Amino acid sequence: MSEMSEELKKDIETNKTMAAISYVWILCLVPLLLNRKSKFAQFHAKQGLLLFVIEIIGWLVFWIPIVGWVLLIIVIALALLGIKNAMEGKYWTMPFIGKYVNKFNL
Repeated sequence: MSEMSEELKKDIETNKTMAAISYVWILCLVPLLLNRKSKFAQFHAKQGLLLFVIEIIGWLVFWIPIVGWVLLIIVIALALLGIKNAMEGKYWTMPFIGKYVNKFNL
């Protein structure tokens, strides 16, 4: 995708911040509900929602020494990478779990 359309560039530039907050816990619902027309914000919001669900389930595991802590660090790292890539205007697919985002249609 070397040549982006002007419409896509404008969508990315306008919705970078909204896409970035998608990776901050329950705030993933804000772009998911308020930026329905932005493909960029929706892409990141769906990943953020999946990460949020993993965080909720993860709270059952995160308290376990070493294993839980490693999983917590991985979740935090994925969230930070998501924020970084959204702010840079990149469509970034999270490793391991990003492929499941296309499975649900919101």
